Amino acid sequence: MRGIQVKRYGGPEVLEYGELPDPAPAAGEVIVRVKVAGVNFTDVYSRTGTYPGALPFTPGVEGVGIVEQLGSGVTDVKVGARVGWVMIKGGYAERIALPAQRLVPIPDGVDDRAAAALLLQGMTAHFLLTDCYRVQRGEWILIHAAAGGVGLLMTQIAHRIGARVIGTTSTEEKAALARAAGADEIVLYTQEDFQAAARRITDGVGVSVVYDSVGKTTFLKSLDSLRPRGYMVLFGGSSGPAPSIDPMILNPKGSLFLTRPTLGNYVATREELLRRATDVFGWAAKGELEVHAEHDYALADAARAHADLEARKTTGKILLII
Repeated sequence: MRGIQVKRYGGPEVLEYGELPDPAPAAGEVIVRVKVAGVNFTDVYSRTGTYPGALPFTPGVEGVGIVEQLGSGVTDVKVGARVGWVMIKGGYAERIALPAQRLVPIPDGVDDRAAAALLLQGMTAHFLLTDCYRVQRGEWILIHAAAGGVGLLMTQIAHRIGARVIGTTSTEEKAALARAAGADEIVLYTQEDFQAAARRITDGVGVSVVYDSVGKTTFLKSLDSLRPRGYMVLFGGSSGPAPSIDPMILNPKGSLFLTRPTLGNYVATREELLRRATDVFGWAAKGELEVHAEHDYALADAARAHADLEARKTTGKILLII
């Protein structure tokens, strides 16, 4: 089969396209013929060694495909079933071996591209807003990169809840997307200090929670955008790792809370996994959640997809069509 392999850490050029051995299912596993794989910043972090692991490896932690083969002991999945998965590495390839208990059934009302765009990013948006910090109707929240893949989904879900959203973007084009998703206020961070804007918009109080996937360039000002006892949710680092801090600074800034969550800990059980997938797929099937997946790349062009993601040339979701 054809696929991508990373033999050394580095830039997009280390994503090598070529022949890989076909996987064989172990007990409790299935072989899935991959149709669409999602591209995410977690793949970038794995490629660069920010998230270290064994080399070589095939990146890609989510995708959608068709079950081709069953391993021994698998009884609740059928060959030919359309399924998705998340938080399991190896999606940048034509086939992947997956534990049957980690598969998510894809409903008929959601096509492959939309499903792939909703797995990691949709469920991430879900847990950030409903469990990591439970957003309430009427409160101000700040979402960085509001026109990104997760940002657009978070903005829509927060709008459904009734929260008031301040979104940061870099351009007017991206601002228009965030507004259409339900953002109440937009801050063009290239033109205005988002910390000052957050204070101004909230009459000096600060926001209840900041969702920060940017990291290095936003982290400290994000802390200063919070109300007393506010929540700083750092879930990425597209500009680089956030600076190290002395936890004592959380005290004079208002007894703040700081967390660095990851989806894996919020879909740790099959019940959690299916609950989140059911919610986001259900909203999409009913037209209550618009999926932005305008950027398709061939599997052989995975390096270009990574380069475009890192350069922030895209909005919404990036997909590899296999």
